[in-house]
Amino acid sequence: MPEPKALSVSQFVDALNIVFADKVFPDGVTIEAEVAEYRVSQGKWIWFLLKDENAVVSCFATAWQLRQPLEDGMKVRVHGLPKIYAKSGKFSVTVERVEMVGEGALKRAFELMRKKLEADGLFAPERKRPIPRFPERVGLIASTESAAYSDFLRILGNRWGGVKIAAAHVQVQGKDAVRDIVGAFAYFNAHPELAEVIVLTRGGGALEDLHAFNSEEVARAVFASKVPVVVGVGHERDETLADYVADVRASTPSNAAERLTPDRRDVARELESCVQTMERALEKEIASRAHRLTDLEHQLQAHVRAARAEFDAVMSDLERCLLGFESRVRTLSGAVERDERLLRSFDPAAVLRRGYAIVRDKDGKVLRAAASVDTGAAIAVQLAEGTLDAEVTARR
Repeated sequence: MPEPKALSVSQFVDALNIVFADKVFPDGVTIEAEVAEYRVSQGKWIWFLLKDENAVVSCFATAWQLRQPLEDGMKVRVHGLPKIYAKSGKFSVTVERVEMVGEGALKRAFELMRKKLEADGLFAPERKRPIPRFPERVGLIASTESAAYSDFLRILGNRWGGVKIAAAHVQVQGKDAVRDIVGAFAYFNAHPELAEVIVLTRGGGALEDLHAFNSEEVARAVFASKVPVVVGVGHERDETLADYVADVRASTPSNAAERLTPDRRDVARELESCVQTMERALEKEIASRAHRLTDLEHQLQAHVRAARAEFDAVMSDLERCLLGFESRVRTLSGAVERDERLLRSFDPAAVLRRGYAIVRDKDGKVLRAAASVDTGAAIAVQLAEGTLDAEVTARR
């Protein structure tokens, strides 16, 4: 029998990896076991062991691929690819995804992820956004084949009308659920005209069934949404990490519809109450203004009466002043007439008209005594009509 062909170490390792990938585990491998010696290097590289009572296997993952925090003692289901690393010669499983197994592991994984997201600020109350009171466009992320989807639409229709629903059908559990939900958020955020609020919902189930809603990817998709998000998952006792991140948390899919829109009957009662309040306020304002107008009318009448009395008093004083003025005018008129007559009596022209004359010397000075002028002097004699030039011939 011929000797087998000698292989290099690289050829040998490559051959084994080809056998693993093509012959033994063409679809990868799923291992269910307990985590041991979990460690993270440089925040990037993750190593841990899977063990049972009789054996262990090494596992490797990257931090951006394995989003779920693990710790020793957790029971998990690992999906990955078996491989021998050429440089180290070690056999390990390159992890593609991890699922928790058992209630204890699921609860612990939930708590670890909750603490991580809380530390990153995803649950902060101050970042919660209000939703529109009367939304017109709603993006619904749900399984359109589920009772939760039907219940949501039924309750929404009973409470309010005219809401346009853009539904994105997704798997809500299983290996494709996280990818579907994250993709639906990306779709609605890329088309903001479709929704002014997004609703993420599914019915109840075991903690393992709600895994997608406790994943970091879905929680961060809710956090990164450009529009407000309402999350209503499971029954009232159920809580998921998506609930904590949501802007509005609803206890059930039906409650999500109730939280999203008001009941038309409540709005009708509210409107009726507002109308009644407005009517009472209007009646009160009208009564108050009418009372004020009455007061103003009384004040105006009082002012008119006072003004009229003052006017009458002024007019009375004015009439008395006019009577006194007329009397004074008459008195002054008589005095003026007397003075005028007196002045006229002293008018030289009037004296001249009675036959008198005014004699002036050559300088125009009035002569009052004969002795004041010499014989032979020229004089002027002013008569009532005209003037005579004369010569003094004798004095007496």
